[in-house]
Amino acid sequence: MKFITRKTHAVLDYIMGVLLIASPWILGFADIEAAKWSAVAVGALMLLMSLMTDYEGGAMKTISMGTHLTMDLLAGLFLAASPWLLGFSDQVYLPHLILGIMEIGAALCTQRTSQHGFGHGEMRHA
Repeated sequence: MKFITRKTHAVLDYIMGVLLIASPWILGFADIEAAKWSAVAVGALMLLMSLMTDYEGGAMKTISMGTHLTMDLLAGLFLAASPWLLGFSDQVYLPHLILGIMEIGAALCTQRTSQHGFGHGEMRHA
């Protein structure tokens, strides 16, 4: 079920990107290097990707919505698994797991086309 609009997804992308970058300090795991940098890196990637996506929140519009959603899915999978992949699960894992699952959900539940049936960068002909 695709109930998240592209416009809503754009807003969520920017919120999630900033949240991920700030999460090590907000949630108290900044002293765990792998945990900190995995969150910061995924957050920075999300912001960059959002700026480059051809959707309502994009500035450069060079990445298709389909590619963006695939990258969101992969980023969410990495983020959710990173505590075990990078070996910090005995210190902290819930922020990465929860935010990763949220990212996966957003990727799976977002509409690939605009509400009007055509992409943001496309013109509708009369």
